[in-house]
Amino acid sequence: MSVVEQYARAHIVTDEDIREDAPAVPVILRYDPEADPRSVRVGLPEPLPGPHEWTFARALLEQGLRAPAESGDVRVWPCGRVQAVVEFHSAHGVSVVQFESKALLRFLRRTYMATEPVPHRALSTEHRTLSTER
Repeated sequence: MSVVEQYARAHIVTDEDIREDAPAVPVILRYDPEADPRSVRVGLPEPLPGPHEWTFARALLEQGLRAPAESGDVRVWPCGRVQAVVEFHSAHGVSVVQFESKALLRFLRRTYMATEPVPHRALSTEHRTLSTER
């Protein structure tokens, strides 16, 4: 199993920066199946308040691309047809980050490809054992 790292361009949404031409910033998406196969990490650029790296459930990111989802201090929801918003809450404030959905989908696809699938042979052996015990 290998670590997946992907840089994505995102827009930081703030009260002061309502300009449509605001530049996108690099955000790092990271998945380490050996450290925690159920979590992903998002590294944010320095000028934002609060922590600059967030760890949360990979399932939350996947669910949030289809419908609003939240867990603890992280919220994810689709924004129109091609964007998604990830909102991070901390004692220092709220960071709202807008991504292209396709970048997050590509990252999720890569995380699933990085994990080892369960071999069919093991499943069929287990099934055979269970069915003969009846």
